[in-house]
Amino acid sequence: MRRMMLGMSQTKLGDALGVTFQQVQKYEKGTNRIGAGRLQHISSILQVPPTFFFDGVPHVIAGQISANATSATDEITAFMATRDGLALAKAFMRIGNLALRRLIVDLVEEIDRTKNGTAAQRASAISLN
Repeated sequence: MRRMMLGMSQTKLGDALGVTFQQVQKYEKGTNRIGAGRLQHISSILQVPPTFFFDGVPHVIAGQISANATSATDEITAFMATRDGLALAKAFMRIGNLALRRLIVDLVEEIDRTKNGTAAQRASAISLN
């Protein structure tokens, strides 16, 4: 995500790291692991501290993350890697008024609750008939 925020291509990042763009793709998808030295190099290129890549990651002992938590994280990561996800995040971050940002989050959560509530009500009505 940081690479995309900087407008940097996978090829450019790969060139700076001395690897192919395919290798960068594998790093971004989580197919290949990144060693500590390589992570330090990436953070330097992307102008962020190495801890940037761990923001929001819960501090748990390996193996304690549930499958649901992992799949939710994967869905968020996948969404944020899309053009829409990145555009939404950038636009949201430009909103300086914290109260307005909170209202937007509340609105989206209410839309989700309404959508899920409506589906649940329909399913309930179908099962009653």
